[in-house]
Amino acid sequence: MFNIVLVEPKIPQNTGNIGRLCVNLGATLHLVKPLGFDISDKAVRRAGLDYWQHLDLVVWESLHAFLQAHPIDKRTHLATTKTDKPYFEASFAPGDFLVFGSETSGLDEALLRTHPGRCITIPMGKMGRSLNLSVSVGIVAYEALRQNFGGEIKEAFMRPKRGLT
Repeated sequence: MFNIVLVEPKIPQNTGNIGRLCVNLGATLHLVKPLGFDISDKAVRRAGLDYWQHLDLVVWESLHAFLQAHPIDKRTHLATTKTDKPYFEASFAPGDFLVFGSETSGLDEALLRTHPGRCITIPMGKMGRSLNLSVSVGIVAYEALRQNFGGEIKEAFMRPKRGLT
């Protein structure tokens, strides 16, 4: 489906929540080191509940290593507060890479300046500085799903609901 990329995440609970989201979305989670925690940390597992065992997880040694394998192109979306282009004006396709920086510093500004056309943001009010990382990933990832929700993708998400008559 999609590729969610977290560059140097610091908070294990955010990563656990995002892992759970990835399993439900059918997305691959890419973690780019250095991480602010050990991925075996119980906080990551607790936030991811029993979903973590089903997660399609790829861990990269560095951003350089990730970019060598997946150079930034039209399939890459760089989430940042340092652009005016709202995420809902971007066009998403299955297989795209949705890239998010750490909770404390975001993505490297040199990277953003080199690829300004790939930058997207989540609009916020004047008092807002940023959103929680797991909330941000959810907003952008489900917009990407919304844009592609039809045919085989819709079929993959439509299953009988338990407890409803």
